[in-house]
Amino acid sequence: MPTPANAPKNPPASLPIEQSTARRLAESDWQQLKSDHERRVDPWIAPRLRRTSRGERHAVDDFLFEYYPNRPSLLRRWSPGPGVILVGESAASLPLQPALVPCGEGFCLPPPPPGRRPFIQWLGRFLESTAERAPFFGCHGLHEWAMVYRTNEPRHESLPLRLPPESIAAVVESLPVRCSHHDAFRFFTPEARPLNRLQPTRESSIALEQPACLHANMDLYKWCFKLAPWCPSELTADAFELARDIRELDMRASPYDVSAYGLEPVAIETSAGRRLYEDLQRGFAERASPIRQRLIALCTALAD
Repeated sequence: MPTPANAPKNPPASLPIEQSTARRLAESDWQQLKSDHERRVDPWIAPRLRRTSRGERHAVDDFLFEYYPNRPSLLRRWSPGPGVILVGESAASLPLQPALVPCGEGFCLPPPPPGRRPFIQWLGRFLESTAERAPFFGCHGLHEWAMVYRTNEPRHESLPLRLPPESIAAVVESLPVRCSHHDAFRFFTPEARPLNRLQPTRESSIALEQPACLHANMDLYKWCFKLAPWCPSELTADAFELARDIRELDMRASPYDVSAYGLEPVAIETSAGRRLYEDLQRGFAERASPIRQRLIALCTALAD
């Protein structure tokens, strides 16, 4: 049978989304959402680009662009996420990979390729197990201290330490070290590793990750990018904003002197500092919970 003249080239094997339940956005509406997203993230991105052009760096703010190697341009790139039909021919030119495909009277994202499904299913289980675990608020940010314990090579060479090495060692040795996050633990000095009550590995992460951990909650931004472009940009920006605020506490509670950035220390070597750290950590855990739940719902939808 001959192919109709108006049939799309290389049509998808099935409809990209269920159009009867899809959210339709007029061109003026999704263009506004795109502009709103760009205006939201530009104040985070512009200083990074200026520093890069001058060969400068910010030991606090640059972390999210270096540890999580997502280019500023990708954070600025808007995506509607799945289940959305963008009306108007200009939607076809949005720089998304995979590209938007014809969908009813507009364009939408195709489903994730089959090869992505195992990761999406794993991530959903990982996030669910983290959400279901009881939060633990007794770590007091000692992971950064354990990374400089008994070493002459601190990770952040551009920052001075606010305490002498012997005082830092005394703090680590006097307080219980209970880090459950593998990607923090792997930077512990060899001398600090045996002091940790847990010995997390990449494989044990799903059994140890807990919803009060600062780094687990910063990682929500990482998972958003792992799901791009199917993760809506609003969710990615929410996760980035949370991670940015958490990173500030991470460094304020560290043994580094960050006063040059206008940041006051959270002196976890004192009982008052530990109480303040825990209060701030509880606030971040509360902010992270709905972001984690939105990611779980996204994984469920994409896996289906």
